[in-house]
Amino acid sequence: MKLTAVTDWLADAGLRNLSLDDIVDGFVRRLNEIDVPVARSFVGMNTLHPMVRMRSLIWERATGLSARYEFQHVEADSPIILQSPFLPMIRHGIAERRYDLTSPPPEQEVPVFEELRLAGMTEWLGRIFQFGELASAGPERVGELFLVCSLTTDRPGGFSDAHIEAMQALLPVFGLAAKATTMRTVYQGLLSAYLGHDPAARVVAGTVQRGEVQGVEAVLFFTDLRGFTALANTLPGRDLIMLLDDCLDCMVRPVTARGGEVLKFLGDGLLAIFRIEDRPRAETCAMALEAAKEALALMTGLTETRRSRSLSTPELDIALHIGHVNYGNVGADARLDFTVIGPAVNEASRIERLCDALGRHLVMSQSFARAADASRHELVSLGRHRLRGVREETELFGLAP
Repeated sequence: MKLTAVTDWLADAGLRNLSLDDIVDGFVRRLNEIDVPVARSFVGMNTLHPMVRMRSLIWERATGLSARYEFQHVEADSPIILQSPFLPMIRHGIAERRYDLTSPPPEQEVPVFEELRLAGMTEWLGRIFQFGELASAGPERVGELFLVCSLTTDRPGGFSDAHIEAMQALLPVFGLAAKATTMRTVYQGLLSAYLGHDPAARVVAGTVQRGEVQGVEAVLFFTDLRGFTALANTLPGRDLIMLLDDCLDCMVRPVTARGGEVLKFLGDGLLAIFRIEDRPRAETCAMALEAAKEALALMTGLTETRRSRSLSTPELDIALHIGHVNYGNVGADARLDFTVIGPAVNEASRIERLCDALGRHLVMSQSFARAADASRHELVSLGRHRLRGVREETELFGLAP
């Protein structure tokens, strides 16, 4: 197989948006087929995701793709990142580096090089591809997109001059193919962080026209923080944001863990849905109810933690309702929002507003209670009440003692 065959395959893989896994596996196998003896490869890329700093994978000749890793931003100072051989390359703008694993090791060698020596490797070639999507931001270049790649051999004597020449010719094409597929992943991940997984997937798939909506039946999960406005008047801005983030985390984690979709943050609350089409009605209601109970439990834990530091915490109110909603793009020509609208959304909001008056942190609608067959034994009637804007009174439910 000649170099042109490998470059043609890489170009086609990038155009067809093959996954990064498939591109790495196909590329390194083809290197071996043209007698470039790669025994191990590492590929990593940073992201624009507000939580995830970098994702990486390892390929080995014997097993193919053998490991995948994901690093959060809070792990930026972890030893595995600080001791990476790529970090000084990034800091000093070094695009390529070779390392002889058969030479006497220095007194303090990078851990990965020690690992490769023990595995019988003889030479490491590292390469960095700067995508240049964003300007540099500080010595760590956070916010600038780049891909790192290493190719390691166990050939006696390391890579030959011919091997290096072949890799130097092919690696830029590999970087371009990897960029073609990873940028879609980066931007979908970024959209997911702000819109939610399902809306992001729909937007990326082309569901972008204004007024393009679909009707769905869903359990609505509507929350609000009681007493947050009063706290907001007493806390410094940064402390307020940190408190809000902690509270929203208590709400979001139980929802997403059970297949719910957070559609919108509403200041100090949120709107999420559990679509009925994903599972039977009773099971969907049970999942939403479990999410609500866990959210309240997490808020109790947060309150106790903050109380030990003499800090105040708002209380969480949740409304659960079920109904038919319109789900899709709504807005103006220049600015769209992916959300749900309909009378059921308004009713969920008004049910939540009754939590304080009813002395409850979780209130459920009559329609939710009727659909929640598997959870009916956990519910107790709170009597009939009038919702603002709704003509007839409706029965509301809370958790039984």
